[in-house]
Amino acid sequence: MSELTIERQPLLAAVLGGRNVSKVDVRKITLAPGQRTGRHLHPCPVVGYVASGTAFCQIEGEAAELLPVGSAFYEPAGRAIADFGNASDVTPLTFIAFYLLDGDQELIAMLESE
Repeated sequence: MSELTIERQPLLAAVLGGRNVSKVDVRKITLAPGQRTGRHLHPCPVVGYVASGTAFCQIEGEAAELLPVGSAFYEPAGRAIADFGNASDVTPLTFIAFYLLDGDQELIAMLESE
């Protein structure tokens, strides 16, 4: 049997601080072409991976980011997400979201537009 090297490529390092994570809820989420989530926040930290398509993400007060397929992202707990959605008007976006929960928590809270 030949030895093959396992390639490990770092995608993201998210600092969670002193948070306790007792459970991880993993969701596959698909947005239609041009679809946006609306202004929201997560009571728990969220780490995500763009599986297909291109996303855009803007945490309130920060510059917007374009996230091509293969990108990882982090949405901190309690921070307003000003904008998140599908950057394409033609193809769907699929991403995997890992909700890092401390017990039973809601996954998302929708906020009023500013």
